[in-house]
Amino acid sequence: MKPAKFGLSTATALVIANMVGTGVFTSLGFQVAGLSSGLALLMLWGLGGLIALLGALTYSEAGVLFPRSGGEYHYLTQMYHPAVGFMAGWISFLVGFAAPVAAAAMALGRYAGSALALPERPAGLPFLSASSWIAIAVIAAVTAVHSLDKVVGARFQNVITAFKVVFIFVLIGLGLLLGKPAGLSFAAGAAAWKDILSPAFAVSMYFVTFAYSGWNAAAYVAGEIREPQKNLPRSLITGTLFVVFAYVLLNFVFLYTVPLAELAGKVEVGYIFAGRVFGSQGGRIMGGLIAFLLLSSISAMIIAGPRLSKVLGEDYRIFRGLARVTRKDIPAAAIIVQGLISVLYVITATFDQVIVFVGFTLNVFTFLTVLGVMILRRKRPDMPRPYKTIGYPVVPALFLLIQAYILVYGLLYRPKESLAGIAITLLGLVVYYLNRKKGSGLKIQDF
Repeated sequence: MKPAKFGLSTATALVIANMVGTGVFTSLGFQVAGLSSGLALLMLWGLGGLIALLGALTYSEAGVLFPRSGGEYHYLTQMYHPAVGFMAGWISFLVGFAAPVAAAAMALGRYAGSALALPERPAGLPFLSASSWIAIAVIAAVTAVHSLDKVVGARFQNVITAFKVVFIFVLIGLGLLLGKPAGLSFAAGAAAWKDILSPAFAVSMYFVTFAYSGWNAAAYVAGEIREPQKNLPRSLITGTLFVVFAYVLLNFVFLYTVPLAELAGKVEVGYIFAGRVFGSQGGRIMGGLIAFLLLSSISAMIIAGPRLSKVLGEDYRIFRGLARVTRKDIPAAAIIVQGLISVLYVITATFDQVIVFVGFTLNVFTFLTVLGVMILRRKRPDMPRPYKTIGYPVVPALFLLIQAYILVYGLLYRPKESLAGIAITLLGLVVYYLNRKKGSGLKIQDF
């Protein structure tokens, strides 16, 4: 019996579910702490959507050229050198999925705690807050689901993502119909341009790119998608376009109905919005529903991340245990290990630190991947390309320009998290040279 493969609907749901969730329902509070213009705040989400779309268009070419699961790890191994690919895989293993799972679970815990009116430190739950305990329980439960049955996991992913999509547009519609203007100006005045050109705008892009992260999710499971040459580009582009449209509308509704002072520094933005539009009781119900929706993001990352870890295990001895699969072709060991790392992030890190740390490190490798597509166009124009990047070379060049701008400002204004990302990346290089590669599984094309 052939192993079950993910179809176009599941691959697209994976992209949408990875993107929609934690960031859009949590990060606006950190953005308004440094920005006060409605236009600048919407520009953040428009620019973030442009970056995601440019990336999806270019990654589709990389995914068709190298249709093996693993994402940046596999692409950079083929494009540059196994050491570069290993560093990308190392970061994705330690940070790229485990940390966003933790962030989503932490946000879910905050929403659930607010909806249930739980005390911050309930009696009988020592050491951690109630929201952290909820986060840990959710990670454990979803990890168990995806460790046991791929088909059940895929159905769970599709259903909960469909519910999320419907809920978001219902939320947007009700906000526009029932919400009262909070008085924020969206005009293109001097204050707006001052915000757009400020360091706070560039640093806020980390929160936005985190919210859009996942536009490349289907690339991590390319080897498990039916007809990847056709379905991989479709899933990446369709999923990304949908999310860009939904994000800009949803953030407009948040900003239109809630005063910035109420949002500043808060994680549970959706709960605050729901309370203002629907009243305290309605807000609690909506907060509970948003918490439920965040399960979709957690589930999607628990599907995608371990597929990368499995590929690492096939290629490197140090990760060999992660390559093991069950009789149902599930990388259960990789799923469980990622769950444990996520729990460690919940225990040790704060929400905003996780976001900036993840954003900087992952942006480096998406930058290198898109650059690699351009390099291969020059070095290997003869390679068969069933899909070519739409708008080449403007699309990848613009992506690289914007990413460079974000990375430079991250180093300048959030050096602690950025340098930590660089340090862990370089540690991966040390591990690569200390580790003796297996002879099988790692196939490098001679460019």
